[in-house]
Amino acid sequence: MPHQPTVPEPPGRAAPEPPAGAHNRPARDALAPGGLARQVFGRPALEVAPSLLGMWLVRSDGRAAQLVEVEAYMGEEDPGSHAYRGWARRAATMFGPPGHMYVYFTYGMHWCANVVCSPEGTASAVLLRAAEPVGGLALMRAARWRGQRRQRDQDLCRGPARLCEAFGITGAFDGADLVTGDRGVWLAPGPPGRPGPVATSTRVGLSRGAELPWRFYLSGNPWVS
Repeated sequence: MPHQPTVPEPPGRAAPEPPAGAHNRPARDALAPGGLARQVFGRPALEVAPSLLGMWLVRSDGRAAQLVEVEAYMGEEDPGSHAYRGWARRAATMFGPPGHMYVYFTYGMHWCANVVCSPEGTASAVLLRAAEPVGGLALMRAARWRGQRRQRDQDLCRGPARLCEAFGITGAFDGADLVTGDRGVWLAPGPPGRPGPVATSTRVGLSRGAELPWRFYLSGNPWVS
């Protein structure tokens, strides 16, 4: 089995890495930053979104997960987008160069992370909704579990807010470069071949643009939200 980064267990817990996701664990060098060209993200979010499925989201401390569910947001043509009415301070990062992370705060308590797409000046982004953890699970557990009665590894990154919490992503990561990993978080190419059949549906929790089938996920994958 390829070598995985050594991650300390949180205090009071000595659980080993679970078998879940073990078959997907990438080689260490496959997780290095710089493996994706910025042009990959310079397309509209609707084109980029399905191509993100199977890619690795990685942190420099050893946390890693394979993306299994995303949603596309098409800027000024999408009533569900933060950029629907044009430029806004809150969504300024969406109008910046592609391949960066757009992070926003929602419901007064949760962070959500997106990948900025399209050429600079055109706002579109892909929301990271769910991922299968493949490395650094001890750190994810320490970040996520705060006395919950039900503590399942399957729920570590199952949903956009949970994913951010498991990875320690906050507003400090807004604008982070997911190509170079300048702030210790990046995207890396997934394994060769298709990660599985891709399904689509309407997006989750929207009051506007709710009818648009712009949610993409790996059909039958148990880590989907």
